[in-house]
Amino acid sequence: MSQLLIGSKPTLDLFSALLYMSNMDQGELTDHFVARPQAFCWFLGAGASRMSGLPTATDIIWDMKRRYYCREENQDVSRQDMQLPSVAARIQAFMNSRGFPPLWADDEYTTYFEKIFGTDRERQRAYLRGILAEDKVMLTAGNRVMGALLASGLTRMMFTTNFDSVVERAVAEVSGRSISAFHLEGTTAANQALANEEWPIYCKLHGDFRFDSVKNLSADLAQQDAALAECMLTSAGRFGFIVAGYSGRDDSVMNLFRQALLRPNPFPHGLFWTGMRGAPVLPAVSKLIDAAVSAGTRAAYVEIDTFDALMLRMWRNLPSRPSDLDAKVRKSLPAAVSIPLPCHGTASPLLRLNALPIATLPSRALIVTPREDIDWASLRTIQAEAESRILVTKAPNILCWGAPDTIAKAFQGHAAKIEGVDVPSDLSAGDALALKGFVEEAIATALARDRPLLIRRRGNSPILIVDAHAQDMGPLQPLSSALGKLTGPITGLFAPVDDEHPTPVKVFWAEAVRISITQKNGAAWLLVDPDIWIWPPRARDAAREFLGERRKDRLNAKFDGILTAWIRVLAGTEQRGAVVELSSFQVQEADANPSFTFCSRTAFSMGLEG
Repeated sequence: MSQLLIGSKPTLDLFSALLYMSNMDQGELTDHFVARPQAFCWFLGAGASRMSGLPTATDIIWDMKRRYYCREENQDVSRQDMQLPSVAARIQAFMNSRGFPPLWADDEYTTYFEKIFGTDRERQRAYLRGILAEDKVMLTAGNRVMGALLASGLTRMMFTTNFDSVVERAVAEVSGRSISAFHLEGTTAANQALANEEWPIYCKLHGDFRFDSVKNLSADLAQQDAALAECMLTSAGRFGFIVAGYSGRDDSVMNLFRQALLRPNPFPHGLFWTGMRGAPVLPAVSKLIDAAVSAGTRAAYVEIDTFDALMLRMWRNLPSRPSDLDAKVRKSLPAAVSIPLPCHGTASPLLRLNALPIATLPSRALIVTPREDIDWASLRTIQAEAESRILVTKAPNILCWGAPDTIAKAFQGHAAKIEGVDVPSDLSAGDALALKGFVEEAIATALARDRPLLIRRRGNSPILIVDAHAQDMGPLQPLSSALGKLTGPITGLFAPVDDEHPTPVKVFWAEAVRISITQKNGAAWLLVDPDIWIWPPRARDAAREFLGERRKDRLNAKFDGILTAWIRVLAGTEQRGAVVELSSFQVQEADANPSFTFCSRTAFSMGLEG
């Protein structure tokens, strides 16, 4: 990383755990959960409450550093000041000089509590009461989903290391009912409730700041309460676990997960550890996932966008969510509106858009009925082994495009039946993300066909990249006329070296265009967004200076020329307003070969008066 960000651990200080662990994407986890939601227990950390306005353990650590520094140095530093790297660096240097643990040490949290509060429980509770106060809680969509899952009985078991009352507040807000957490007071009741199946059960492993016992000091965290620990271990033998918002820094909690793997039939429905996309993963987490896989448990690390996004994705895909709770979870629902548009203008165009009108989208595909469930990872493997001669998705059924014999060979041993099926026309629905990506991949394949372009993906949309190794660059002549050179190395720049990539490699660039589809007012549009591709992709941050220099003159006139050039390349004609028909493959069967029709003239915004 080029700089140290407050609240983020340097990646280079950790194992590149994703290299070794079994991975799964959000869509696969969602499919797995919604199939049997009651089979999963949730384990929540502070990250699940952060969007509610409450601090994480890292936030609390920095707040205690700030308080200690201000007290010892007679300074006035606000929480807002702590966002400045120079201020945070000064305070960290002061802490280092006083013998405190180095930044990101595992014992930072407990050491600061011990240094500042000693063993005074009342001062601990007073501090936590202040930063976790009820009036600071603003429930997010993810919190409301969690409350609805508990209130509806779709989630039966939940554990947390948090002290706050976010979950209790969420259950009350969406259902009008209450839920009482089992914590360090009255721990034996949790095991009795589990034995009697008195769902839902919610356990706070580290206590509740409103009561006498909370776990903050190293002696506290060295071991878990025996009764609550046994409750979690028993649950691990009955449920799959989904971990959200928890980093894995507490060894006593991680030890419980490790102990669970030693018992018969651990995590029978899987162990899935979620983390923010691109965030570093602690070695303890990667080792746990590896140990679970070695023990025969289905386990994976799942990168997510945010906790709220994951919870809403799961909630939207649940087939039997109660309507009354759904209304409370989704406070604002999309509604059809009719806003009259002004008549077509007759004056000169004011704006040129990067949208091409699509006349027809694919209406048919092949559906694969498997003998047993095929997860996303296996689907991607099947597609890769077919050398990208087929396109495949799971939305939620397995859909394919490509030569039928190629598809049959790719799914040999997996498919019970392959037949044609209608493709939904609405790609804008909330549950149509996988289908939309499928269609976008198909149109990208059609646009790249017979052209010196490569297909890559960054984010949710495909990108077409100029192929630097192509023999015939003739089809790219309009782009060469507008930009000159289309590919090349970045002089003097090498990709960052890390544990996963220990050898420095040169960085290259290529002109590119992002392709996506949107639907507005009943019409479909092909969005063409010129871009620059950096290889290897991890070097994009390092190439910012180059990107800024190459893009600096791409203002209205030049960008207009670049957009025109790309459209001519993709349409295969310089004629404006031409109707272009494309298909992804050279096969005759309509079900197997997606075809598209679009116009090569972009949309314009016209002036109202002539």
